[in-house]
Amino acid sequence: MARPTGEYRGVVVVEGLGSIGSLVSSPWIYALVAVSVLLDIFLPVLPSGVLVITAATAAAAGSGAAAAGRVPQDVPDILVLTLCAATASVIGDFAVYRLAWRGGARLDRAIARSRRLTTAQERLGGALARGGGALVVLARFAPAGRSVVSLVAGAAHRRVREFLPWSALAGLAWAAYSVALGYFGGQWLGATWLATGVSLVALFGAGAGAAFLMRRQPRTTKAS
Repeated sequence: MARPTGEYRGVVVVEGLGSIGSLVSSPWIYALVAVSVLLDIFLPVLPSGVLVITAATAAAAGSGAAAAGRVPQDVPDILVLTLCAATASVIGDFAVYRLAWRGGARLDRAIARSRRLTTAQERLGGALARGGGALVVLARFAPAGRSVVSLVAGAAHRRVREFLPWSALAGLAWAAYSVALGYFGGQWLGATWLATGVSLVALFGAGAGAAFLMRRQPRTTKAS
């Protein structure tokens, strides 16, 4: 019996990735990714990164099968996937920012009782006042960092033009990085569950690195 070609295996993987839900290999994957990314600012446990990487790996499998003419009709498009995830990220950030803006005295007291939120408020306020929003971009990769930064920026009544452009850059950087991990992981390692797993490790590693750099920033600021 002849062995299946690499292109044929790519098609099988697309179907296999779709086995976690037919949405992965259908246009509905964009809606699922958007909703997950939009809501994970409120519920950081949602697997938005997992969905983005899995869909991008499916796209890699489809592109690998193109030469055989067996690409499924609904393979995710990586550009649309990136824009979808980035847009949802910005909308979620802005929603929390506006809610925190209107939070009033009760929210201010809650922040004052939390050392983490108080420290974040001081650092973020200084960073935005100096015209530098690298902290916003960095926080997008850190666990729950996106939630903290959006909350603090709104509670501190930072102006929209100081926060929103950096939020957009952060969302685009995170989405592009996540899609690239899934797509190129699928290209280099083969569109398999191993490729998805390695890509997820790289995503979580970036999150751990971002959290480490954010913890070190206060000491760096004082030293300067």
